[in-house]
Amino acid sequence: MEYKRITTIEDPLFAKMHTLLGEIFPPEEVLAFDLWKEPLEDPSIRVFVAVHEGSVVGATEYRYYPAWNIAMTDFTIIGKPNLGIGRYLAVNRSADLERLAKEHGKVLYGMFAEIYNPYEREDFAFGGVMAMNPYVRREVLSHLGYQRLDFPYVHPSWKNDGEAVEGLDLCFMPTDATITEIEASLVVDFITDYYTVLPNKPQRWLDMIEDLKKRKTILLQPL
Repeated sequence: MEYKRITTIEDPLFAKMHTLLGEIFPPEEVLAFDLWKEPLEDPSIRVFVAVHEGSVVGATEYRYYPAWNIAMTDFTIIGKPNLGIGRYLAVNRSADLERLAKEHGKVLYGMFAEIYNPYEREDFAFGGVMAMNPYVRREVLSHLGYQRLDFPYVHPSWKNDGEAVEGLDLCFMPTDATITEIEASLVVDFITDYYTVLPNKPQRWLDMIEDLKKRKTILLQPL
């Protein structure tokens, strides 16, 4: 298996990855093909695919923020079972992020991720790939060290239609396992920056941000 970075929509591997995205994720979670042009060309956004016998069988997108010394896992896709794709992607992603933090003279503080909550909403369809089942993914991410940030979370739809998307938790995986809370200002700064690309913010998202600004810290809770 090969871990290959994609930096342009002209890369044939990108078309394969985008098809896989559409097969796995709900429509409101998938950015349109052409809208990927600028993100892929952004050096801070890292999109890698797992290539097995010429096919894209998995993918992950993540980014590192030097100013905050944190990362964000945008998505992880496992397209086929019994190939060890999940661990392969996680190991390579971790090594890449450790290297990026080291280049800035730091040890990575932690990583954010939006994680589906099937206990709140069950109408998820993930292309029939059992490894992508929300219950399975939630437990796997819990094993990796992710914890739920203790506040009701919504995010703007990637359709940019001003709708609020529910059924996810914003989670954080601290590098130091003894950390039990993080600064609310970090969360506000991060998600405000993260969703700058979507101008049509739902009112519920705006209200959530205002509520978070009133808090000093946010507890980390088990998944």
